[in-house]
Amino acid sequence: MLSLLDISALLLVVSALFGWLNERFIRLPHTIAMLVMALGASLAVLALDALLPGMQVGEAFAGIVGQVDFFETLMHGMLAFLLFAGAMHVDIGLLRDEKWAVGLMASLGVVISTAIVGFGFFFLARWLGVDIALAWALVFGALISPTDPVAVLSLLKSVRVPESLEVKIAGESLFNDGVGIVVFTVLVAIAAGGGELQAIEIGEIFLLEAGGGVLLGLAGGWAAVRLMRSIDDYAMEILITLALVTGLYAMALALHMSGPIAVVVAGLVVGNRGQRMAMSEETKGYLFRFWEVVDELLNSVLFLLIGLEVVIIAIDPSLAGLAVASIPLVLMARFVAVLVPITLLSLKRTFTAGSIPVLTWGGVRGGISVALALSLPASAAKDPILVATYVVVVFSVVVQGLTIGGLVRRVVFR
Repeated sequence: MLSLLDISALLLVVSALFGWLNERFIRLPHTIAMLVMALGASLAVLALDALLPGMQVGEAFAGIVGQVDFFETLMHGMLAFLLFAGAMHVDIGLLRDEKWAVGLMASLGVVISTAIVGFGFFFLARWLGVDIALAWALVFGALISPTDPVAVLSLLKSVRVPESLEVKIAGESLFNDGVGIVVFTVLVAIAAGGGELQAIEIGEIFLLEAGGGVLLGLAGGWAAVRLMRSIDDYAMEILITLALVTGLYAMALALHMSGPIAVVVAGLVVGNRGQRMAMSEETKGYLFRFWEVVDELLNSVLFLLIGLEVVIIAIDPSLAGLAVASIPLVLMARFVAVLVPITLLSLKRTFTAGSIPVLTWGGVRGGISVALALSLPASAAKDPILVATYVVVVFSVVVQGLTIGGLVRRVVFR
């Protein structure tokens, strides 16, 4: 049994090695390279294990990877820091200008996509001979519908996108995961318990999770800015932001509020109001560079873990057809989830040329979807959902991530 130090050291060493190899020879976008190289290493281990079963290489490798609780590591560890780092760099003025587009896509869009994917997955499964209940199919729709803020924000670093379109993509990804997690929680409760929740109960859950997360984030961000404004010491101000992220996320979980939404709101407050009112130029430079390093480091480890998880996910060949068929289903649902809000808002305003195809193809899924799928209770539906989630996420990060730049040049800057 490896210790926490052993596992951390192993992940950091491998991340550094893969990162160096990419920078020196491959030159892919960093997060995509980490995923591809980790996936390649995992598949190589599985192939070696199949050729030389007596060596038990795959079993040893899976044993090491299996000691990392992906759900806990991401959802109750990395995610708070990654969301805060991403939110700090979003211009709240531009976000305010796009509030209706961001708000509708992050709420109505998630609900539309959940329904389309859920019903589509159910009928696809029946057609392909896979037994899955409609309630569990809708759970898959909920966990795969939100775009992943970590993957999306990482992607935007390597693609030149018009400012108004970039803030829509970034803003939606920062907020829709909180909405998606609430929808996911409600649907899992229904699917696992076999009962039904009343509309008023769902409303109360959403109000407490989302509304409470916003209020908590505002209060925490405001308190942090007040503390930072009273001093001029970049090391202490960095410490205040670290305390804000960890304390706020832990408090949100204890109060059954949305931790992701709370740290996003706090990050917006510190990154905008705090930058103007509470930071000297020296502090601003150190603070933003510190969070950029944190973001890069955790992104490296996260996408490495996503690639390594293939040795844990036993891919049943009989589920491959359903998993592959889920890719166009999820993309179609994403298209409708973007089309409806943008069409409604187009009655009163104009959007950047190519907004719908870019928002559709740029809606990358990532680690949050994998973590939610891994967290599902044991049932006959878990394996089909887990395999489909993993295949969709890998396609999304690698294929959509590598081609979004060409799409932007073709439909926006033509």
